[in-house]
Amino acid sequence: MSIANAKEVMIEAAKKGYAVGAFNITDLLQFEAVIDAAIETKSPVMVQTSVKPSQFLGRDIMVAIYRTLAEKAPVPVVLHLDHCTEIDYCKKCADAGYTNIMIDASKQAFEENIRQTKEVVDYCHSVGNISVEGELGTVGGVEDQIKVAEDEAQLANPEQSVEFVERTGVDIFAPAIGTAHGVYKTKNPKIDFERMATIHKMLNGGGIKTPLVVHGGTGLPEDYIKKLLAAGGAKFNVSTELKHTLIDAKYEYISAHRDEYDPGKIDKVVREATKKAVIHWMGMLESVGKA
Repeated sequence: MSIANAKEVMIEAAKKGYAVGAFNITDLLQFEAVIDAAIETKSPVMVQTSVKPSQFLGRDIMVAIYRTLAEKAPVPVVLHLDHCTEIDYCKKCADAGYTNIMIDASKQAFEENIRQTKEVVDYCHSVGNISVEGELGTVGGVEDQIKVAEDEAQLANPEQSVEFVERTGVDIFAPAIGTAHGVYKTKNPKIDFERMATIHKMLNGGGIKTPLVVHGGTGLPEDYIKKLLAAGGAKFNVSTELKHTLIDAKYEYISAHRDEYDPGKIDKVVREATKKAVIHWMGMLESVGKA
């Protein structure tokens, strides 16, 4: 139950119409809070580290923390390397014990994206029970989300998506559909729900084989989340919200207790605030009670 890869938990989610929350963390407190939330809600969960936190803290340390916490958890927990553009570092994290690797070659030409993704897939599958995520198209940032969403060339082409998955052997797939990293600057982001549903049907119409990922979860309206669940989204990435939660919780506590020098109290506040945010997401993704 405890140590799991992304494909294992996502196939179950896709079959039953819910999604697994994938939460980017930067320290031990967030790591603990995410798993605490999963245990409390009986939800499967993915803990994600971007490349910089993984390198700063050390991939071996991240894996040691993961195993220590996950092996005690009565729910499936995935350790995912997020948006890694370097093949060599993908392989090093697979060797260290990450259970899901994302090779992000989406900025490369289509054939080069396939080549790099397949190299990581082949390596991870040879190492052990490690699943791999690939991406096609452009996921915008907060400044260019509308531009990306309105540009057909930057969104994932359904026919190319099928070719990409078949030729790479990737386990889970992130198609660009207009979502963006960061905080959306409009209340109504331009998301191509129909494109998502079409890709899901083309890949999984005969049975779930390659579950789909939604990047840019922070700030999505709840009705959008429901539509994306219905369109086949089985993993939602949440990063920016947890960064804001960590910094805001610390700032608010320190501002209100300026004469107090007790790091333990600050840590407790951050951990509880993070857990609360994660539990809210698990409710929106309908993963509560699914573990």
